[in-house]
Order: sequence, then C-alpha cells, then structure tokens
Amino acid sequence: MKKIAMALAITLAIAACNQKSAGYSINGTLIGEVENGTKVYLKKTGEDNQPMDVDTTTVENGNFVFTGTAGTPELHFVFVDGLLGYAGVILENGQIELNAQKDSLGMATLKGTPQNDIFADYVEKSQAITQRARSIQKDMQTANTERDEASITALREEMSELQEEYQNFELDYIATNPNGLVSAMLIERGLMTGGIPVEKVKELYELLSQEIKETRTAKNILDRLTEAEEKAEREKNTDVGAKAPDFSGPDPDGKVLALNDVMGKVTLIDFWAAWCKPCRAENPNVVKVYEKYHDKGLHIIGVSLDKKAEDWKKAIADDGLVWNHVSNLAYFEDEVAKLYNVDAIPAAFLLDENGVIVAKNLRGPALEAKVAELLQ
Repeated sequence: MKKIAMALAITLAIAACNQKSAGYSINGTLIGEVENGTKVYLKKTGEDNQPMDVDTTTVENGNFVFTGTAGTPELHFVFVDGLLGYAGVILENGQIELNAQKDSLGMATLKGTPQNDIFADYVEKSQAITQRARSIQKDMQTANTERDEASITALREEMSELQEEYQNFELDYIATNPNGLVSAMLIERGLMTGGIPVEKVKELYELLSQEIKETRTAKNILDRLTEAEEKAEREKNTDVGAKAPDFSGPDPDGKVLALNDVMGKVTLIDFWAAWCKPCRAENPNVVKVYEKYHDKGLHIIGVSLDKKAEDWKKAIADDGLVWNHVSNLAYFEDEVAKLYNVDAIPAAFLLDENGVIVAKNLRGPALEAKVAELLQ
C-alpha cells in the first residue's frame, strides 16, 4: 500500500510540474531609496495605441508585486510614480522577476518565464551593439573636433558595417527564436518602418510558432500585411501607364460630380486642402497653367482633404480656383484619396485624353511643360 501511495504522489508531483502556471506574479525590486506607498502602474498599449492601465500596486521596502492571470503573451510596461522612464515586461503566466535601479527603469533585468528570458537575452545582445555604436559616435566627435579626415572616413565605414550587422542580428534573432514574442515585435516594427520588405515579412511570419501566431502582435502583423498588399495593389492601379480609376464626390453645391464627367484632352486630378500650406503655395502656378491651357483642352478636378466645408469653399474663392471640385470632407479618410493611395498632399495625377495616367506630382514649370507637350 505504501508503494502505491508513493507512486501516486510521484505521479501527481510530475503532473503538477508539467502544468502551466495558473497565473502570473511580477516580483519587482527597485534599487535605491523609493518611499513606501509609492504607486506602481502596470500598463499596456490599447487599441488606440495609447497606454492603458492594467493594474496598480505600491512599493513596500523597495519591492512591489503584481498578480493576475494572463492570456497570450503580450508586452506590458511598468511605471513608477516620480521616476523617469519605464520597464518593459512580457506578461505571461509564471513567476517573473524584475530588478531595476530607480534612476534607470529602462535598464531593468528580467527573468523567470520563457518569454521574458528570451526578451532579456535579446535586450542584452542588442544593447551590446548599441554600446559599440555609442563608442563610434564618441570617437567621431573627437575626430570631427580634431578635423581628422582619415579617422572620420574610417569611423563612417565602421558605423555602416555595424548598422548592417545590427540588421542581420535582428533577422537572425527572429529566425532562431520563432517561439519568442520579441521576434514578432521585431517583425511588426520592421513592417511598420519599411525596414523589412513585405515578402521577407511573410517569410519570417511563417517561421513563428503557433503560440506566437495567436498573440495580438502577430495578428497585427497579418493586418498590416493585408494593408500593405492592398496599398501595393492600389499603387499599381495609379502608376504611370494605368487607366485612372473613376470616382465621384459632392461638389461645393452638394451635387455629385464624377471624374468621367469632367475629362478633357488633358485632365489634372489635384489633391489639396485649405490647411495645406504647400498646396496653397502651388495654387497660383496651377491657376496660371489652367488659364493658359484650358481653352486648348486642359481640365482640372480638385479633390480636397478638408474637414470643414467653409474652409474648403473659402480657399477655392481666395485662390481663384475656377475649375471643378469635389470633397467628402473626410481628411485622409477620403475615399478618393484612398483609391489613389494618397497619404500626403499636394499630390497630382495628369491624365491624357483616354484617362491614362501619364505623369504624377508635377509642379511649377514641369507641370506646364508636360501639359504643353500633351496639347501640341
């Protein structure tokens, strides 16, 4: 009977060890004097990309604790009242240890759970490269002060090599740590900044473990990939040589006006807004070209990204823009702007008599020269 009981106890102990922790505990230690009762906040990035509170605790004798239950791993941030900066921590079930100097929360050390161990490893290796970069920058300052051209050239080459090394380091880190949330975070950042090409992002995403693919970060990658592919498709549709997509919108009188209704031998689609200073600065030149070539077949349709009808109409009158205009008064959420992949203004598309885009974003003399060429 004793043997059976012992075997059962061993079996239960092994099963307990194999079970994932039912919740998390962040055990924080602050080195340096921090007054008891000081508030500590656990936050994460909300759907609006703004920090949102998850939990609050207090410091007691230099220590603080957060407890709870986590879903899929997600990056969180620890803020301490009265202290600068914050410490990043990946929230997952298990015992997480966070240690930081009170004056450098951003340099906190983490350990205790798989994701935080990987995160800490990445941070340590990344910081080592960053320190090398700072050393080069310091040497560069000295070389500049001494006007040592040979050293300046050598240091620039060294920095360029280090930048390439860092990029390769991150790509290699993703590939060798497919089960790390930090890998998904690096992919997302690379996609957002354009540092990693879309095709490479797809390749790296497929390397991620199934657990990581279920995280919010990985789902963001898929959403951004979809957006990038849609943007690429829209760019094809508005490249030089493509047939300009038709569109319609309300004119200043509220009547619906379509591009196909106002086409000329040459048509300029001009994206602008009353609040856009570069647009307003360019308007006199567009007026000049219109007055010179309208009788020969130049038509213009202005697409405003204004929000207020009164601002839009006043700018039309003030600048003497006597051609056709439409606006949904929706800023960059305007359907026409999205259709033409416009994310900055002024932007312009020049069409021939068949509605084919023959040039983009011409201004000043270049616009007049191209219009003159097309109307010969």
